[in-house]
Amino acid sequence: MIVRTRARFLLLAILPLLLSLGLIALAMRQQQQDLSRRERQVVENAIMAAKEVELLNRVNQARSALAPLYDTRRDDDEIRAEALQLLTAMASGIDDYFFVFDASGRNLLHPRQPELQGQDLWDLQDPQGVHVIRELIARAHEGGGYVRYLWEKPSARTLKPKLAYAISLPRWNMMIGTGVYLDDIQATLARLDAQVDENVTTTMLWIAAIAVLGIVLIGGCGLVLNLGDARVADAKLRNLARQVVKSQEDERAHLSRELHDSTSQTLVSIKLLLESALTQLGREAAPAALQRAVQRLGDALHQVRRISHRLRPAELDTLGLPAALDDLAAEFDQHGRARVALQLWGEAPTLPDEVNTVLFRVVQESLTNIEKHARASRVQIRLIFHAGGLRLRIVDDGIGFDVPAIRVDPRRGIGMRNMRERVESIGGSFTIASQPGRTAVLAELPQRAIERLREPVQEAA
Repeated sequence: MIVRTRARFLLLAILPLLLSLGLIALAMRQQQQDLSRRERQVVENAIMAAKEVELLNRVNQARSALAPLYDTRRDDDEIRAEALQLLTAMASGIDDYFFVFDASGRNLLHPRQPELQGQDLWDLQDPQGVHVIRELIARAHEGGGYVRYLWEKPSARTLKPKLAYAISLPRWNMMIGTGVYLDDIQATLARLDAQVDENVTTTMLWIAAIAVLGIVLIGGCGLVLNLGDARVADAKLRNLARQVVKSQEDERAHLSRELHDSTSQTLVSIKLLLESALTQLGREAAPAALQRAVQRLGDALHQVRRISHRLRPAELDTLGLPAALDDLAAEFDQHGRARVALQLWGEAPTLPDEVNTVLFRVVQESLTNIEKHARASRVQIRLIFHAGGLRLRIVDDGIGFDVPAIRVDPRRGIGMRNMRERVESIGGSFTIASQPGRTAVLAELPQRAIERLREPVQEAA
């Protein structure tokens, strides 16, 4: 429930962030596009204004160059030819030239397309439907003006947009014009558009990066909170497991004491009374049933002591874990089918009761399983104490078993699961490896877990 609530809070934090960044991105994109259009228009207007001034200056230069000829008031073919030669010489580049038409649209001069000379181009239209020559002559008769159209660019041999300026020389029946090609303007504007698009893309990437960073930070905070909760929950579970194990062991110790101090003593008293009665009656004269009762009572007393020892061996509380394991190994070695050997390595420290109890139960459960299922002939118990903690290993030479199958079968492996839960509840690790001829049970406990177990058990909330 807490995890779901926290997930909702994270979602409520992320969604407004994404929505806000998305709206900001859209607004910025729209603003940049509007700014780009305005900037493009300003740049285009500025370039066009510069081109118009350039054309006007060039036409004025041509007018000034022709003035000495035109002011002679001559109107013959010779003076016209001299004027055309002068205009041809004023061309400054392959794409910069003057052209001349008469008032009827017949071409008189085109230095870059001499094949047009003498042709009537009055009805000539460009691909956009502009009557090029008509418009130029009309602007010239108006005292001079600009015309935009498509014309072949000599250096490129393809149609390009062009801006021309034309004036009229009425006495010679001529329209003189020059122009500039505008494809360089289009290239400049295209570069400007590309730069704007790149800036927009960069801005969008920054916004996306900020969004990703925000999500990562929010998710990271959520993960930290979840990990903190998980650690707290894990600590509570471990503490609860410790309490459960401690409660179980306290109950077992209580039952063991009751059996030893109460039931066992009562049975001893009854046995003594019966033996006293047998002595008074004389053993030979005593009824056989009475003798069998004394014998059965002795067996019951032995069984009660054995159960009491199994529940909680007194050596575990008085002499410590090594002595209790030695006694347990000796008992199984004496009564079981397998030979049991115990090895202790290192100096045994004073361990918390929980550690003593868990390790004793692991050995006890392992020996019980070996006796019931393993058909082993030898068992080796090795308890190693070292600076980093302790290690308990129990190895037998029995028939082995399928560990994964036992682990997933809910009807089997209860003892194995109990051992694992006991060891992990005190901060240790538990593993089992088995194959025909060898089964190894390994329980390890680091020193930091041992030190933590020395702290008092807190009551679970």
